[in-house]
Amino acid sequence: VQLQASGGGLVQAGGSLRLSCAASGRTSSSYMMGWFRQGPGKEREFVAGISFSGGSIYYEENVKGRFTISRNNAKNTVYLQMNSLKSEDTAVYYCAARSTTSQVVLTGRRHYNHWGQGTLVTVSS
Repeated sequence: VQLQASGGGLVQAGGSLRLSCAASGRTSSSYMMGWFRQGPGKEREFVAGISFSGGSIYYEENVKGRFTISRNNAKNTVYLQMNSLKSEDTAVYYCAARSTTSQVVLTGRRHYNHWGQGTLVTVSS
């Protein structure tokens, strides 16, 4: 499966952005989807994940209450709505996929074997 992330940009602190990740190719399989980010000089970290059914969702502690992950399987797209953005949210955001029907959302990078190219989010203070 190929993943295409979009929706990044420059936003002021307190603002909002919605990222999208469109899947193409072998979309008939069931995929758990995750969003990761990599800030300047930092390692890539988990942000949010959602099971194939959408029944299980997990957020990294620092984004709880501000970010919302969702998916539309009919459109093969997963979204990340980001509200109340902070300067520390500045990063390249990546979407990732793992072929599984498990309802347990995985947070480790090593568990995801398909990655998009990343989209840059810059939050100005």
